[in-house]
Amino acid sequence: MSVRFPAIDSALDPELIRRFRSDLAAIWAGVGPLGIAVSGGSDSLALLLLANAALDGNVEAASVDHQLRPESTAEAEYVAQICRNIGVEHRILTVTVAAGNVQANARAARYLALAQWHDERGMAALATAHHADDQAETLLMRLNRGSGLSGLAGIRAQSVFSPPSIGGEYELLRPLLSWRKSELEQVVSGCGIAPVKDPSNQDDHYDRVRIRMALAGQDWLDIPALAKSAQLLGEAWSDVEWDAASKRSDNVIEENGSYILRFGYGQLFDIEAILWIIEQLGGSATRAEAARLYGRMETHKTASLAGVLVRRHLYETAPDTHTLMWKFEREPARNTG
Repeated sequence: MSVRFPAIDSALDPELIRRFRSDLAAIWAGVGPLGIAVSGGSDSLALLLLANAALDGNVEAASVDHQLRPESTAEAEYVAQICRNIGVEHRILTVTVAAGNVQANARAARYLALAQWHDERGMAALATAHHADDQAETLLMRLNRGSGLSGLAGIRAQSVFSPPSIGGEYELLRPLLSWRKSELEQVVSGCGIAPVKDPSNQDDHYDRVRIRMALAGQDWLDIPALAKSAQLLGEAWSDVEWDAASKRSDNVIEENGSYILRFGYGQLFDIEAILWIIEQLGGSATRAEAARLYGRMETHKTASLAGVLVRRHLYETAPDTHTLMWKFEREPARNTG
């Protein structure tokens, strides 16, 4: 498909460029080239156009082809042509998605490919196009699941991602969290570009799509206010994370490759300590799984999770003085012979 576009720089409203530049500056020092993840939808295309204008072309773009739909390769090539027309370096990253949880596995494959591209091209940071509507949908979806504070924290404007298979930490920016989806669609249409339409965005087998459909037409809901609530919950969770790390340093003892936990400082803090210990011992667990483990520990039962064995342990805190704590260690290998 051959496409041509009008003069995009002149089509973009200067006030929108100033607004984007301000939003980006609030979360990033702006040193070095910015990598843009572009799927071809209106959100990521708007991010590409605004960032290219605001940063005077100091951007590069990448599209991940998950090969999950027959159209995906042509869509990635369409984005490549848009980038050629506006003078942005672009790369198509083709990945294979493992069977099982398709959405989760696709996300893992996507971020691994983006991290490798980030390294190869010497990007300073990676930006994605999450916006206020995404933030509101995430908050409502997690409320509907009964999530705790960590789940309600929503999408952060600035974070890191660390693909386990390659190590390292990569700065991840989301400068559009104060923008409505409708605004981003107008940016793209105003530049004469037709975005890619992903049919999975209409598939109500997914929780997010059902939430999106339920929100459609509910004009009494204030989407920016919901997004602001998610941001404030995120700030509260950041404080909790700091406090949890402080309590962990006082109440977790490393001993000969195992960890001893002095528990009883509140379920939230104990669960965060459990997750950290499991990670140190080479395992991986969700907060829901750690909460169930915590429940078994409260009944003084020996338990295991993610290859880690947990049991009661009398720890010597002073001569002839012992305190009941919990000991975490790797489960012994099972004899299958």
